[in-house]
Amino acid sequence: MGTPTKPERGTLFCGLLYAEEGDFWNALLLLQSAYGEFLFYSPPLPWEFSTYYQKEMGGNLKRRYLFFQDPIELDRLADIKLSTNEMEKKLSEGDKRRVNIDPGYLTEAKVVLASTKDYSHRIYLGKGIFAEVTLIYRNGQFQPHINTYRDYCTKSHQFYFHLARGLIRGHNHTTGQYTNSP
Repeated sequence: MGTPTKPERGTLFCGLLYAEEGDFWNALLLLQSAYGEFLFYSPPLPWEFSTYYQKEMGGNLKRRYLFFQDPIELDRLADIKLSTNEMEKKLSEGDKRRVNIDPGYLTEAKVVLASTKDYSHRIYLGKGIFAEVTLIYRNGQFQPHINTYRDYCTKSHQFYFHLARGLIRGHNHTTGQYTNSP
């Protein structure tokens, strides 16, 4: 019989989609207020992987990834997703979002995203929130699954997860200090 154990904490991150830089900065301030300082955030990356958000958010969308400094307990993901949904509403104009905030966590072994949508590869967390393993780390690189969003499949987007993974590998969870660089 196995013995239940508490998993190590993970690095909270958010993937943001937006059209206007001001909307990104407004979201960043809300996220920082809720979850603390950032380890780093990516520059804006062009996002041309789907037309799904075009009617609501317009064209010329950009993606940025924000990685938070303080590790989180993994079982907080559902509550964090509910919180970021409220932030999206706060930043909306009428019934249209100005920014899409997708929270998840990074461990040395994987990237996990939260979602309000169920699908065959998603696991129910509770409170109407599901989780999916989006990327796994194997043989020195991140590898997508069959249902991984296309932007997470690209090396240019995975670069920032490699960078964050390198930083968290040198993080001492007791002292809060980073002891190496990627």
